[in-house]
This record gives sequence, C-alpha cells and structure tokens, in this order.
Amino acid sequence: MDAVKERLVARALEEGFVSARVCRPDAVPEVPARLGAFLEAGFHGQMGWMERRVEWRGNPAALWPEARSVLMLAESYTPEHDPMERLAWRDRGVISVYAQNRDYHDLVKRRLKRLGRWLLDAAGGQIKVFVDTAPVPEKALAQAAGLGWQGKHTNLLSRDWGNWAFIGSVFTTLDLEPDAREADHCGSCRACLDICPTNAFPAPYRLDARRCISYLTIEHHGPVEEALRPLMGNRIYGCDDCLAVCPWNKFAVAASDIRYAARQDLEAPRLADLAGLDDAGFRAMFSGSPIKRIGRNRFVRNVLYAIGNSGEAELIATAKALCTDPDPTVADAARWAVKRLSL
Repeated sequence: MDAVKERLVARALEEGFVSARVCRPDAVPEVPARLGAFLEAGFHGQMGWMERRVEWRGNPAALWPEARSVLMLAESYTPEHDPMERLAWRDRGVISVYAQNRDYHDLVKRRLKRLGRWLLDAAGGQIKVFVDTAPVPEKALAQAAGLGWQGKHTNLLSRDWGNWAFIGSVFTTLDLEPDAREADHCGSCRACLDICPTNAFPAPYRLDARRCISYLTIEHHGPVEEALRPLMGNRIYGCDDCLAVCPWNKFAVAASDIRYAARQDLEAPRLADLAGLDDAGFRAMFSGSPIKRIGRNRFVRNVLYAIGNSGEAELIATAKALCTDPDPTVADAARWAVKRLSL
C-alpha cells in the first residue's frame, strides 16, 4: 500500500490541500480523558451536542469499526490582511476570517469527496469523509498523523503552514502506512494565551468555551453575560486573536481557493447597516455563508454589543430603533448599547 499512499498524498496536494498525513483510527487514546475533563468542568457551555455520542467523540475507532486508516488533511485559508487591524475600526464589525466568504464545510467536503472517489478508483475499499460535522476528534487525529500539533490555544498549527487551516479527514478500510506523530513546538511562547480579550484559557492547552468570543457570538443562545460584553469589542462573528498572533504564521501558506478570500462587503461592514437587517435581508446577505446558521436575531444581538462598545454617539439612534425588537435578546442588547453610549 506504500505506492497507493504516495499517490494519494500527491493527489491531495493537487486538489489544493497543503498537507496530508495518515494515522490509525485508534491513535488517540488520550482523547477520552481530555474530553471527559472538559465536559466535567462545564467548559462546553450550551454546546449540549458535545455530551452526545461521547463514545465516538472520544474513540474514532468506534465511529466506523471497519476503518483501518485515516487520512488527515489541512487546507489553508490564510488571510491577505492582518485581522487585528480591524479591531480599531469601532464603527465597523469584525467577522472571523474563515467566515468572510463561502462556507468552508461545502468547499472542503467537495474536495474530500473528489479525493475519496479517486482513492476508490485507484485502490478500492470503502471510505467516509468528514469536515467538522461528525463526532470526530479531528485535531487530535491530525497531531497523531503528523499534520501539526494542538497549540496552547487548542487549535492545530504547523511549522510548515502556521495555523490558518481547515481540517478534513478520509476514513478508509485500506491499510495505509501511518506517519509519525508530530511533537509540540510551542515552547515557552504564551502569545495566544495573553492576547485573549476574555481570558478564556484557564491554563495552556485548556479552553473554557463559555468565555471564548467565538463561542459567545456563534454558539451561545440568549443574552451574553454583561461583564463579558465590553470585552467583545467589535467582534460580531468569531474571534481570530489567538490565531493571528501565533509566530508560526511566518510560514503560513496562501489559500489555494479564491472563494476563501474575503467578500468586499464582509471585510469591515458598517455596524449601522448590519443592525438594520430583518430576517429576509439577513438570509439574502449571508446566503452560502456559515454566518447564516446563527440566524438574524443572534447576529443582530452581536452587532448591538459592538455598537455599545463603539463609543460612537451617532449610533445611539440605530440602537434605540431596536429597543422594542420582537426578539427579547435583541431588545436587551439594544437597551444595553444605548445605555453604554449615553454614559
């Protein structure tokens, strides 16, 4: 199978992936204990789905017992600009780099399926492909395969391509030679921990999602704790701070797919314009975007927190117009914004 694997990796690079490595499905025995500690501490917040199918999430070999190998792949989405610059533009919203254009789930999965079909034609067997939509511990498997390592910010990073990358996996019944596990190369660096606006890392390699801005703006339903709102700044969907400051990004590889480049209207959208979106306008603006899944109400809630943090008195009228919004969380955020701007 060595020849098949060599051709498979070459094909993956042709498809646009920046790296491809192989591990066994049972190569992550450390995951159950780590996942259990995370859930026991309540760090998952409202993400109840993490408590379901724990046996699969902790043991990928149980997800598909017939699988013998897992091909782990990284696809770069390195931004063309410094995401941290936008944080100073207080009347504009900051959207996480990965969400400034097409939904990566669709793009990566299409590439994985093409690669999987090639493998079936070339060597037979059976396959299953996954992109962040199944109970698969992708980052742990990626480290086991030698793709990179989980840094102190808990994200995957590499000495070859930094940390701006999506992860995909192809499970196969074929017996492919596994690659060597990657070691940790964070050293004494604390850049990602120290930059976090909400102090979401209780310790290196541990994330309390309940304080993470990505979680708060995307996964958290209802009002955000008032003490955390000022710390969110103008981040309205996700947060890239811990990724952006990683020194290994000096080796970042340019994105191979132009559809990861930021849409002009999402690079630094005006908060006043976003606050005025109704449900139909929201759906139209974010068609094909991962932002669409959080819905208008949660998104406008985030926008109003950003308005409250803007210091821009001219945005008071925008916030006041939403103080009687039918959604109670939006109305609460609007009143908070008005109060903040009126101080």
